[in-house]
Amino acid sequence: MDLQERIAQQIRQVLLSFVLLGGSLVCSETWRYSVAEEMEIGSFIANVIKDMDSSVEDLAARRARVIFDDYKPYLRLEQQTGNLVLNEQLDREALCDITTPCILHFQVLFENPLQFFRAELLIKDINDHTPMFLDEHILLKISEGTTPGTSFQMDSAQDLDVGRNGVQTYTVSPNPYFHLNIQESVEGRKYPELVIDQSLDREKEPEIILTLTALDGGSPPRSGTSLIQVVVLDINDNAPEFERPVYEVQVPENSPVGSLIITVSATDLDAGINGELSYSFSHIARDVRKTFEIHPISGNIHLKTILDFEIIQSYTINIQAIDGGGLSGKSVIIVQVVDVNDNPPEIAMTSLTGLIPENSSPEMVVAVFSIRDKDSGDNGRMICSIQDNLPFLLKPTFKNFYTLVTEHPLDREIRMEYNLTITITDLGTPRLKTTHNITVVVSDVNDNAPTFSQTSYTLLVRENNSPALQIGSVRATDRDSGTNAQNTYSLLPNQDPHLPLASLVSINVDNGQLFALRALDFEALQAFEFHVCATDQGSPTLSSQALVRVVMLDDNDNSPFVLYPMQNASAPCTELVPRAAEQGYLVTKVVAVDGDSGQNAWLSYQLLKATEPGLFGVWAHNGEVRTTRLLSERDAARHRLMVLVKVNGEPPLSASVTLHVLLVDGFSQPYLPLPEVAPERAQGDSLTVYLVIALASVSSLFLFSVLVFVVVRLCRRSKAAPLGVYSVTEGHFPGHLMDVSSTGTLSQSYQYEVCLKEGSGTSDFKFLQSINHNHQGTVNDTE
Repeated sequence: MDLQERIAQQIRQVLLSFVLLGGSLVCSETWRYSVAEEMEIGSFIANVIKDMDSSVEDLAARRARVIFDDYKPYLRLEQQTGNLVLNEQLDREALCDITTPCILHFQVLFENPLQFFRAELLIKDINDHTPMFLDEHILLKISEGTTPGTSFQMDSAQDLDVGRNGVQTYTVSPNPYFHLNIQESVEGRKYPELVIDQSLDREKEPEIILTLTALDGGSPPRSGTSLIQVVVLDINDNAPEFERPVYEVQVPENSPVGSLIITVSATDLDAGINGELSYSFSHIARDVRKTFEIHPISGNIHLKTILDFEIIQSYTINIQAIDGGGLSGKSVIIVQVVDVNDNPPEIAMTSLTGLIPENSSPEMVVAVFSIRDKDSGDNGRMICSIQDNLPFLLKPTFKNFYTLVTEHPLDREIRMEYNLTITITDLGTPRLKTTHNITVVVSDVNDNAPTFSQTSYTLLVRENNSPALQIGSVRATDRDSGTNAQNTYSLLPNQDPHLPLASLVSINVDNGQLFALRALDFEALQAFEFHVCATDQGSPTLSSQALVRVVMLDDNDNSPFVLYPMQNASAPCTELVPRAAEQGYLVTKVVAVDGDSGQNAWLSYQLLKATEPGLFGVWAHNGEVRTTRLLSERDAARHRLMVLVKVNGEPPLSASVTLHVLLVDGFSQPYLPLPEVAPERAQGDSLTVYLVIALASVSSLFLFSVLVFVVVRLCRRSKAAPLGVYSVTEGHFPGHLMDVSSTGTLSQSYQYEVCLKEGSGTSDFKFLQSINHNHQGTVNDTE
């Protein structure tokens, strides 16, 4: 770096300092520290607590750290003491080469709250390098006609140290022919010139050997030597001359190795060997010799290594053309390295917060980072961006430092993770970019109440269940995570005081399973409702409710109950049937009910037993008892029927009812003298006994018995003829409705209560008044 560039850099630093005076995050003062190179790791540099006017506790609490511009950890900040110590051994020559002063810029960063303190570290040079000549053997061809006072420029010695530790003077071994003059180049580098004190005489001394010594100003001083061989030539009176005293050339930094930089040319008016020229570099620096090479005959200068604009921007090459007589001409080549966009931007992450609560306030700092580009001009100007449609913002702070902050509160339930890509693009041609991926995880807070899978549940439970039977379950989900999504279930108090909910159902607090605590009865309770609450484990806790309706399913656990005829009466009722009734005549109707419901309450009727089978039948669906044929005189007067009432459920249940039927000749007689009926019945019974005896005694009496039987029957008919009219008394007795219409069905217009009442040897029956309000009188039916 030349003097002008150093001045420009210092001006930029001053301007940048004025710009940053108004920044709220940057300390206006620059701390300056110094350290000698090659000091041991852990060496104490300074204590920053005094400079920042803070305490040791602030260092750890605010997460203080040291950041250098090239992101290398040269220093380490001890948070327990606030001391800055060396983190690695520093080599001034490796860091700054010949640049002086050697200053490393760094910042002391405090993350919480965000604050920067600028600082500089001056690396002091020590005398750790010896001056060295690039050529240990220097050959000088000097014509014997060279006049005294003529000078010959020697290559300067190279010393990696700077300042007083660099090369300060040169000496030459004592001799009568030459002395040294010390010159200084434009860059400030000292080089020697060998000056002739007296004319040379080839015939007297054709060769002179001298020792050139370079001394630095260190303590103790170091020195390096080179051997000068002076060959005395014959007289050559014309020196070579270059076409131009100064050559200027621009070379792109990405030029390949071996590229032709420039071709120089010189002329010499001498002839023969004195006019033959050879080209070479003259007292050039080490970096020039390492980078360029010159062809001694053609004068072509080629690249030996790759150029790097970011390291060296220009080279000054001193060249000389020497003829065969030893005379030389000099010229200068100035090579300007042209910057190309060959360095992508760089990013250094200073601080990163990977976990953010979803209820964080806007502009929460997620990351702090810096960017840089080693190129210059537009090639070094950068644009920093992230993806669109993300709730994050990039905010520049100072000197290519950025903070990544949230734009608004986040919602973990909408998105629990963000993959951000920070893209840094320079403005060069072609544009280069660098990307850096950051993963931001949104941590959960309890901001969502549990949600049931249904707003209401309907559970079907069969009655007579076993206790502790699981009758169903409810389920609630929570969009939160962790303990915020762990739900417990409970039953809410019932609003109906008559419903003992606590003795009916219970719930598993962990999984929402519902259990019946006791056997349920459909006939006592067909359905009931209650509310279930789901509560999460967050802080504060959130909850929600759901309605549960339990509907009982009926089992066939009730036998049919006969309403008519009543079976618990003290005197059973008897149905009267006229002997003139037609086939299908409605005798009565068995009415039964079942406490169950649905199919379990579908009843069917069946004639189980009858005194005379085939005379009566029962309709299976409605329980109507009808005659199945015409009645005859031979049919007994009294009949006893047993009707079975079955229910269609599983298991099948049933009940039976007994019916008493009395056959009468008609309903027109007002009274039926029961004393006549008893002898008739007694006579029939005795006749039966006689018949049994007759049949049992001898078979020969069979015909006689038949004749006696016919005679007895004829006598009974003759006795029953005077009883054609019956009287109807007004006494009250229990009765039932009987349809005596000609069609044999129950009519709503004429319904009568008929009942046979047993007394002391007599039986009374009567016709009651019609139930229909439009018919108040007594109705008599005759055949």
